[in-house]
Amino acid sequence: MDLGHRMHAERTPNPHSIKWVLGRPVVEGTITAHFDTPPSAEVSPLAARLFRVDGVMVVFVASNFVTVTKREDVEWSDVAQPIVDAINDCLGEGGSALGPAFEAEATTGDSEVVGRIRSILEDQVRPAVAQDGGDIVFAGFKNGVVSLYLHGSCSGCPSATATLKLGIESLLREAVPEVREVVAL
Repeated sequence: MDLGHRMHAERTPNPHSIKWVLGRPVVEGTITAHFDTPPSAEVSPLAARLFRVDGVMVVFVASNFVTVTKREDVEWSDVAQPIVDAINDCLGEGGSALGPAFEAEATTGDSEVVGRIRSILEDQVRPAVAQDGGDIVFAGFKNGVVSLYLHGSCSGCPSATATLKLGIESLLREAVPEVREVVAL
């Protein structure tokens, strides 16, 4: 099955990332996967195939989209069709974005404050940044500082610092008084 007629590309705030939106879910539920090095096909058949396209630096898979980030010295006109072909080849033949060896990050027992932070990130922040082909994942909270991982188009995006400081930090500080600062890892 060719996904081409149901797949479309969306620009993101990061000029080196494009969000490829598919006509169906490519991962289960709220699982996301960020690859900045080529994984084995057992971990992600889709990412392994995309990394074979010369110039692909980062692959981010979530919900019903795949965000691909290219090297700055590569033009989209040179890599867009090979990326579409790789997505169609993998997912069009009933393939999966994630393989049996993929392990989602486990969430450990959280304090009440961390629970509130995670809730805000899940309910308000992640859906907003997903619209731009990215993701923000909670990494930790210590001494008033929330640490986050920036994935997909958020990684290396010129607007990421503003989003982090003006948007996420102010939102969390207002809702969770224990939060003093938000930093990206």
